[in-house]
Amino acid sequence: MTRPPLPPFTRESAVEKVRLAEDGWNSRDAAKVALAYTPDTRWRNRVDFAENRDQAQAFLTRKWKTELDYRLIKELWAFTGNRIAVRYAYEYRNDSGQWFRAYGNENWEFAEDGLMAHRHASINEMPIREEDRKFRWPLGRRPDDHPGLSDLGL
Repeated sequence: MTRPPLPPFTRESAVEKVRLAEDGWNSRDAAKVALAYTPDTRWRNRVDFAENRDQAQAFLTRKWKTELDYRLIKELWAFTGNRIAVRYAYEYRNDSGQWFRAYGNENWEFAEDGLMAHRHASINEMPIREEDRKFRWPLGRRPDDHPGLSDLGL
């Protein structure tokens, strides 16, 4: 199985890879998203570590059970060969109705088949008021005409 676009990345293929990752995460389908990672993928996500695809899927399942109405935007930061760096922001609410915006950076390394072998994420979040939300599209894929991070001043 391959997961195009494949490394080595061009600017265009790196942008496409980032958008495909964003679309996947916005689906909030942990089983589907996990298929984008190698069976022996290695993750660092805040204080969580995954050492394989099953652990990554379990992490995502837990994440989306508590981060409700999750909406994410990713933006290419840099790329070379089989590596891509992104910056991102996402908004969600907890089960008490408090909204949050999280900001972060990810470093990705891909196998030759286009599956992600390594994912290192650094994330900070802050509570926001509902009226300060910027990601208001219907749940699912961000519409093509919705502003990106730079357009939103994030």
